[in-house]
Amino acid sequence: MARAHILVVEDDAAIRRGVVDCLELAGYQVSSAVDFASGRQAAVALPIDLALLDLVLPGGDGLDILAAIRRARPALPVVLLTARGAQAERVRGLRAGADDYVVKPFGVEELLARVEAVLRRAGVKAAPTVATLTVAGAVIDLGCRDLKRADGSRADLTEHEADLLRLLAERADRAVPREELTSLLWKTSAPDLGSRAVDMLVLRLRPKLGDNAKAPRVLLTVRGIGYRLVLES
Repeated sequence: MARAHILVVEDDAAIRRGVVDCLELAGYQVSSAVDFASGRQAAVALPIDLALLDLVLPGGDGLDILAAIRRARPALPVVLLTARGAQAERVRGLRAGADDYVVKPFGVEELLARVEAVLRRAGVKAAPTVATLTVAGAVIDLGCRDLKRADGSRADLTEHEADLLRLLAERADRAVPREELTSLLWKTSAPDLGSRAVDMLVLRLRPKLGDNAKAPRVLLTVRGIGYRLVLES
């Protein structure tokens, strides 16, 4: 399934990097622009599914980018990134055709929820989510957190165990760093958790999957990086 492609137009480097990281970790394809000129060009030319648009940009007004989008791509969903207290700005943006807005500073969960809601209303599928998977002969229902082995025996998964399998399955083409898994599982960079929290989840999961900890074939440890999940074809 193709990933939704989102454009982030934001001049503040820290905010831009945080938003891009958040969206990429959630499974979206992301492009970014840092000022009015590059943002306007990207919004009109790139094959994007949604634009996240700051209104105060070097070189011009973000509302002019919104106007250009509405002329060239009337149906493209646009979410504004606005400063707290800039009510008049938000009202002007909504009247000019924006679909929603997020007030800075904002949390990761709010941003993702608004992006998902706007994409859903526009008929665009949000980031793909794995619901079931098969590993080592076991069929796993991640919603019910139920693991059924080939011999008919079953095991229950904790919420974090199921979430870890889902995240690894959605990224099965690469090794996923421990830091990335920690951030997604606990919604924080959580430096106090270190890498041990993810390692302990893997330690508990391997016996449930029938994976040998000394010679794993399903949940692979990638030295110096993190973990990779081997799915059945």
